[in-house]
Amino acid sequence: MKLVVVAGARPNFMKIAPLMWEIQRRDGVAAYLVHTGQHYDERMSRLFFEELAIPRPDVDLGVGSASHAVQTAEVMKRFEPVVLEQRPDAVLVVGDVNSTIACALVAVKLGVPVAHVEAGLRSFDRTMPEEINRILTDAISQWLFVTERSGVENLRREGIPADRIFLTGNVMIDTLLACRELSRRSTIREDLHLAGREFGVLTLHRPANVDEPGVLGGILAAIGRIQRELPIVFPVHPRTRKALESQNLAALPGLIVTEPLGYLDFMKLLAEARLVLTDSGGIQEETTVLGVPCLTLRNNTERPVTIDQGTNRLVGLDPQRIVAAATRVLLEPPGAGRVPDLWDGRAAARIIDVLTAGISTPGSTAD
Repeated sequence: MKLVVVAGARPNFMKIAPLMWEIQRRDGVAAYLVHTGQHYDERMSRLFFEELAIPRPDVDLGVGSASHAVQTAEVMKRFEPVVLEQRPDAVLVVGDVNSTIACALVAVKLGVPVAHVEAGLRSFDRTMPEEINRILTDAISQWLFVTERSGVENLRREGIPADRIFLTGNVMIDTLLACRELSRRSTIREDLHLAGREFGVLTLHRPANVDEPGVLGGILAAIGRIQRELPIVFPVHPRTRKALESQNLAALPGLIVTEPLGYLDFMKLLAEARLVLTDSGGIQEETTVLGVPCLTLRNNTERPVTIDQGTNRLVGLDPQRIVAAATRVLLEPPGAGRVPDLWDGRAAARIIDVLTAGISTPGSTAD
């Protein structure tokens, strides 16, 4: 069995890592790894490949940054010759970035079946580019590998046949569990002078939060209140850095602004934080497994299990509501949610089992 495996942006790298590890352990399974170059700088790409022991990509399409339309089109143009040359049994895509839908479209139009890892997640907010990518990728994929039961329900409601839906668990959690011991050795707390101190972590990258100065200003006003109680580490995403130029961060002495961090350093901070504030979907999942309180700075989430069973709270974008939620968390003793079913470090093995057993005629493990 030959798979073309696609990664393009930072969230993808944590998802493909356990899949590549698993493929390397299997006789008779080969993977051709494509990096689209959607995220391409040192800290957003190469460092992750090194830390997660992901094999060097067989090809880097070098697409880079652009508008959604231009970036998606460039990925399609550059990916088509790869599929024609490699003639794989399937193309495996992960997540919900532009590379995901672009490569899925190319594959199915060439008659190559697509496997979508992290299928079925829905925010029900079609103003989010990621939501459009999810819906379209799921509609054209042959194998839909789902992280949580809400995803199974969403796909069935959309009319996806049951024999294409597989509840396999969460590959991001495979990576988290596999790297826990390594991340504990990180010196990032000492490097940031946080040893022995409680601290929070903040991430912001979604266009709806960082591209509108009024929205970003409101979030930072709330952070301004919270950073008086404990320092907050803020690794800044490249798209966010430009937006911050119009904000007065000097007025927030408790906000520790850093460049994007490597996976091991960031997991160390996440695991030991008193509080996490984020608009990232993956961080909602990681904090659930780590038992760390998470405030999601959005009005919706495509990962409801992190609220139903985990430590995540959806707080929206109102500054007063954000501050009130953070205050409650800091006054309460740390709690712990449940770890969702099948988030046990074996999702990648289940996915490769399905593909090797039924590359021509898949069955269903959904229940």
